Formats: sequence, structure tokens, C-alpha cells
Amino acid sequence: MHKLIILGAGRVGHVIARDLNDDADIQVTIADRRTEYLDALCEKLECETVFADLSDIGTIERLASDHDLVIGALPGAMGLNALKGVIATGKPCVDISFMPEDPSSLDEEAKKTGSRVLYDFGVAPGMSNLLAATAAMEVAPARQIRIVVGGLPMVRRQPWEYAAPFSPVDVLEEYTRPARIKVSGNMVERVPLSGIEQIEFPEVGTLEAFFTDGLRSLIRTIDCPGMEEKTLRYPGYAKKIGLLRDSGFLGNEPIDVNGVKIAPVDLTLKLLEPAWHLDDMMEEFTVMRITAMGGNGHPFNRVTWDLFDRTDRDRNETSMARTTGFPAAIVARRMLDGTIDLEPGIHPPEALAGNTAFVEGILKDLKARKVVYRKTMI
Repeated sequence: MHKLIILGAGRVGHVIARDLNDDADIQVTIADRRTEYLDALCEKLECETVFADLSDIGTIERLASDHDLVIGALPGAMGLNALKGVIATGKPCVDISFMPEDPSSLDEEAKKTGSRVLYDFGVAPGMSNLLAATAAMEVAPARQIRIVVGGLPMVRRQPWEYAAPFSPVDVLEEYTRPARIKVSGNMVERVPLSGIEQIEFPEVGTLEAFFTDGLRSLIRTIDCPGMEEKTLRYPGYAKKIGLLRDSGFLGNEPIDVNGVKIAPVDLTLKLLEPAWHLDDMMEEFTVMRITAMGGNGHPFNRVTWDLFDRTDRDRNETSMARTTGFPAAIVARRMLDGTIDLEPGIHPPEALAGNTAFVEGILKDLKARKVVYRKTMI
């Protein structure tokens, strides 16, 4: 029996644990310092739980060393430190923390210890990388890759018309980090929240798209002169967030308020957390479209992948947690059973794009879980 530990018992960690717990060959343990999350998990699953401070690298090393594989499902700010701890033990890891740092900076250390790490293996980044890279091969030479993706509540409630399906601090971080895209073969930066456009989706109508830094590893791993990713929200959202950012409310530098030092973003988070809270009764959805164009003829060949997924009321799982957690769980199984044989080091999702059997298999496994990616070729 394989022993696996999940670091983080939030919504995504919960979905991963539930999925893997169905496998008789895997013993699942989940660790967190939030006892209410662990207690809620124990009510539904027969798996081991560990109360632990996952910000401590020594704790990470101790937990990882006792297991055959680690899944990192922590907030982005904790991701790199946790990954360092796992790598120090030489254990394999699937990470979905969406850390702001570049995980490939740990590649040499992972090679030394023998650790095999797949990072960013959720929905976007994750499946977006895998399918973009696969589509780029199909239209080779790729000329343009475009990804638009977002998670939103079905019911639009003013003023934000948004509910955070994962850590709000990670959401705000996307609105301040420069958005890297490729134009005419060169990596350039765009101001996050800029490049606003409206796109129609048959399931939900009009959404707005704006630049965020979502391409990540694709910038350097795919030979394509034009690439961009945009986040989807209800129209008007980017203007509201931009006003907060441009007025200093997302700043990290502490300011003096009546003798008290406080970073503006900390106050903003405190106010937005209840406003953006995704409660158990709220229906939400995930929508994504990946388009690759290329070839030597005119017009170019085009491959499009579309995803639309909603809250699973039968299992009380949010769409963002499902679409993020299931890919991580599936690829973790493949690493444990030896189906995926990676060299030691740090690997992005698109590293598996050339493995046709894996790509077909994960799409089939996701469909069995009612997460369906639809392909169109022109």
C-alpha cells in the first residue's frame, strides 16, 4: 500500500483526499493547522489527519519522510518553503499551491536529492498548460496560444459579483504581479487588469477578460511567438479592483494609522474576506477556453479546448476545487503506480504533453468525474 500525505485541508485538499481515499491501494493522510477543517474531513472520510504547522520546514520534512508521495495544496505564500522541505527528503511531489516564485529555481536541489516534482498541476495553471502544449503540437508550428479562464458565482451579487473559490490573498496577488505574455516572440509585461475585452460564453453570457500572470512556465517551454492568458470575471470587475490597487489599497508597505503600522493589503483582505466568502449554499462555475493556432497554410489551423463546470451539489464540492483537485489526484496516482516515470527535478504540467496515453487517460478520468473538456478542430 502506498502512503500519501496532502499538505492543506482546504476545499481543494478536501477534494483530493476524497478522490484518493476511494483507492484501496493508497493510505491517505491530510495535514493542516486548522482543526475545524480536519474535523470536517473526518466526518466524511476514513483517513488519517495530522494537526501541524505547515509553515515550519522541519515539520514538512518530518511529514514527507514518512510518506511515499506528497501533494502540496497550501496557499501560494507557503508553497515554496513547503516544497523545499519535501525536496530535502527526496520524496516525489505534486504541487498546486500556485506560488508566486518560480519553482524551477529548486531544480538542481531536486536532482541532487532525487525528488521528482510536478508543480502547478491544477486547472489553470495545470490542465491549461497540458492542453495548450498538446494543441501547439497539433497545429505546429504554433503561432498563437490564448487562454481565458475564471471561476465565478452563478448569482451576481453587488458590489463585487465575485466569490473567492480559494485563498483571497492569492487572488489579490494576481492583480498586482506584472502579467507576462509573448508578443512577436518576445516576453513582455502588461499591467495586470489591463487589456479588457468582452467574450460571450453560451452557458453564462458575457464575461470580461483581462491580463493576469497565468502563463507561468509556458512562457519558456513552448516555442510560440504569441501567447497570453486572461482572467474572466463579470463585466465591470476589473475597473473596481483597479481602483483599489491604484489608490494604494493593495500595497504591502506598512503605513502609520493613528500610531499603528499596517500594510494596506492586510486591511483590504480583512474587509474583502467576508464580502468574497463562498458559502456552502452558493452555486459557482469554472469556465476556460484554450485556443492554439498555427501551421504553414492560410488560414491557420486551430484547436480549441472548452471547459464549463458547475458546483457538484451531490458531493457538495465547488467547481474550482473539483477542477483543480481532480487533476492533482489523478497525476499523483500515476506517479505512485509508475505510469509516469519522470527524471529527478522540477517539471511543469506541459512536460507530460508528449505522453499521448497520459493526456488521453487524464481526460477520460476527468470525464468520469463529470469534468468534461470539449475539443474543436478547424
